[in-house]
Amino acid sequence: MRADGVRNRRKVLDAATAAFATEGLSVPVAEIARRAGVGTGTVSRHFPTKEALYEAIVLERVEDLVARAGQLRATAEPASAFFGYLAYLADVAAAHRGLAEALAGAGFDVGAAAARGGHDLEGMEAALLADAQAAGAVRPDVTPADVKALIVACVAREAAGTDEAGRRRIVEIITAGLRALDNNS
Repeated sequence: MRADGVRNRRKVLDAATAAFATEGLSVPVAEIARRAGVGTGTVSRHFPTKEALYEAIVLERVEDLVARAGQLRATAEPASAFFGYLAYLADVAAAHRGLAEALAGAGFDVGAAAARGGHDLEGMEAALLADAQAAGAVRPDVTPADVKALIVACVAREAAGTDEAGRRRIVEIITAGLRALDNNS
């Protein structure tokens, strides 16, 4: 790819990342092009669909999530790794409205996009949960789908704006509810 093409692609990705983070998945491609200072044809040359553009952005986030999950799994005890990742994922989703919408199932499959990019995000998250359950820190009846729904709940209350203290409180409540029953006293 020519140097100007690489620059334009980066401009589009940066503009789209900012737009999706603040406005969610509904932002029009024409608005992304305007913010990037390019035409809609340039956007479609690099990303033939809005979904392809969003997938490129999600893959950047997924790489970070997988790396964080792997780091926590390798360096922290199972309960700290799982609950640390849960809090981190809530923060990332709160900072990126589009990612939060995708996690909630708004027409974009984050797990499938991660797999196409060579990342097993769902497997890493399931491993963190299984490790914490095996250590007796998390209730054995909790499933990865339960955890995903709880993450969505963490950021749902911030639809009108960021409330970090409120998000921390919700994460603490969820953490208490996920702990194995003999650890909840």
